[in-house]
Amino acid sequence: MQILGGRYELTGVLGCGGMAEVLDGWDTRLNRPVAVKTLYPGLNSQADVRERFTTEARAAAALNHPNIVAVYDLGDDGGAPFIVMERLPGDTLGDQIAMGPLPQARVANVLRSVLAALAEAHRAGVLHRDIKPGNILLAPPDDVKVADFGIAKTPGSVHTTAGQIVGTLAYLSPDRIHGRPASVTDDLYAVGVVGYEALTGCKPFPHEDIVPLAHAIIEGAHPPLAQLRPDVDPWLAEVIERALSPDPLRRFPTAAAMWAALAAPAPAPSVRTAVPALAASGPVPPVLRPRRATKVAGAATLFAAMVLGAALFAVNPTSASRPPTPEAVTIPNTPAPAPRSIAAEPPPVVEPVPAEPAPVVEQAAQKEPPRTAVGTGDAPEAGKGNGNGKPKGNNGNGNRKPKEGNGNGRPR
Repeated sequence: MQILGGRYELTGVLGCGGMAEVLDGWDTRLNRPVAVKTLYPGLNSQADVRERFTTEARAAAALNHPNIVAVYDLGDDGGAPFIVMERLPGDTLGDQIAMGPLPQARVANVLRSVLAALAEAHRAGVLHRDIKPGNILLAPPDDVKVADFGIAKTPGSVHTTAGQIVGTLAYLSPDRIHGRPASVTDDLYAVGVVGYEALTGCKPFPHEDIVPLAHAIIEGAHPPLAQLRPDVDPWLAEVIERALSPDPLRRFPTAAAMWAALAAPAPAPSVRTAVPALAASGPVPPVLRPRRATKVAGAATLFAAMVLGAALFAVNPTSASRPPTPEAVTIPNTPAPAPRSIAAEPPPVVEPVPAEPAPVVEQAAQKEPPRTAVGTGDAPEAGKGNGNGKPKGNNGNGNRKPKEGNGNGRPR
């Protein structure tokens, strides 16, 4: 068993990259699993490679984010530099893609985590420049970590010169292939390639040879995602297709903007619909406009009373010489129903005192709820509601129609 730096036990190989390999290790001082990255023996003597290796460690260590692999230590063992990182159980995204296309919900979650990591790196002025499935680590249940900042570009780094291309060709943007300086949109283009590959199981440009692959990327003619995966939601396909645009101006300007597009799907176009009728959950509120009919009916009744009074005056003119004594009207002591609308209380019914019993004149009430009979001391059953908002015995316009009298004021 190899001991590195007098502290880290190395047991096996976890993965290999372009200039380094990652070994399974154990921290004997803190008693925890770690991943140790070491340069290949033939590269230890190259100063630019060693400097880039050191830059990776410092760039990743400066980023404290739950979606970025944490760096614990940077050391040197007999002239061989190494980086100690957190050890994650699970596979890489590349391992899962090799088994077939992934569910779109899983892909969307992975892309959001990668974009959150890139947003933090870009805020610190760090470009990853090598986003690919093999550098995205997956740990149960839903942890996603971005690793391998080995060719990351920091504000003070001068590792590349004009026209030099670094990274994995299948995930490079057309701008990078043309030799233009790396930018934020290049990392987002790589995220689009990763999403396309995770959903379809193949890269958008699956050419094996370097030259045809470079030409295909520059032309940007890849099979539409919706054609290979018709079941993918249109908003998710649109986000990935936009990230894959050959024109950098059509891509998302920032990782945060692309994350927001994945977090909040575009709403469906609005369609005007009729407003449904409200279910009847209680008494229907009164309609105020029909009260005009009630007022007309009340006026007609009052007019009839005036005509009747004039007829009585013509029959018994002596009654005009002395004012009549009003007779009190007995109202049953029953609780009145709650009014449905504000209406003035009707004035009491006034009857003259003739020698013969005069008919009782009832003035129409202006309230819509059911009323009790006037002129007796009993509350007849006809004033009770029947459950549908209309009192029994009404004539349909809100007034109680009196029954025929027998001459003594009591209904038959």
